[in-house]
Amino acid sequence: MALATRTEKRPSMTRTVWNSTIGKKTVMAVSGVVMLLFLLAHMVGNLKVFFGPGDFNHYAHWIREIGEPVLRREWALWILRVVLVVAVVAHAVSAYQLTRRGIKARPSTYVHQRPGAGYATRTMRWGGIILGLFVVWHVLDLTTGTVHPGEYQHLHPYQNVIDTFSTWYGNVVYIVSVLALGFHVRHGFWSAAQTLGVGNARRDRVLKALANVLALVLTVGFVSVPVGVMTGVVS
Repeated sequence: MALATRTEKRPSMTRTVWNSTIGKKTVMAVSGVVMLLFLLAHMVGNLKVFFGPGDFNHYAHWIREIGEPVLRREWALWILRVVLVVAVVAHAVSAYQLTRRGIKARPSTYVHQRPGAGYATRTMRWGGIILGLFVVWHVLDLTTGTVHPGEYQHLHPYQNVIDTFSTWYGNVVYIVSVLALGFHVRHGFWSAAQTLGVGNARRDRVLKALANVLALVLTVGFVSVPVGVMTGVVS
């Protein structure tokens, strides 16, 4: 009597890559680069606040009109939002799963640990949590107006920014989050370069210097806005 054989379904290539450690690290690196490019563009846009309400509000209107008339109003903005949400979720899920996998792989603490490794890991982990909470607050404050401290004015972002940074807690939340972002970029950029195969022994110093510059530029650029409001430069 012939024995029935059962054919096992092989996992897809996508699932195989995703389940691998290098696959998750690659997702983290690529999603991190996407968010970094957005942050640089967002920072440049934020600096328009120093040119007054006319320029800043015009910039906000322009973002909603990108792609017209090929795309309808705000379509490009929503596409960008979807891409960013996917990048954030992919980055967070990959980070969480890699952390859990690392804990299971080493249930006991190493006696000899690479200098600075523990600090970098803790900085990235807690920095990521702070940034995740900040994104939620930031959207509820300046996008939906749900937790906005003043009278939220749709399509008048200049006044909304003034309202937020006229409160002590708005400044504290924003500045602490931006500092966390700076540390996150500083460690994450170099790590992403290694994952994507850009880094090597000769480029290591250049990549670390570039990571420091990017972190400093983003930190100073973003922090300058609440400082400008607090000092009366922006009013």
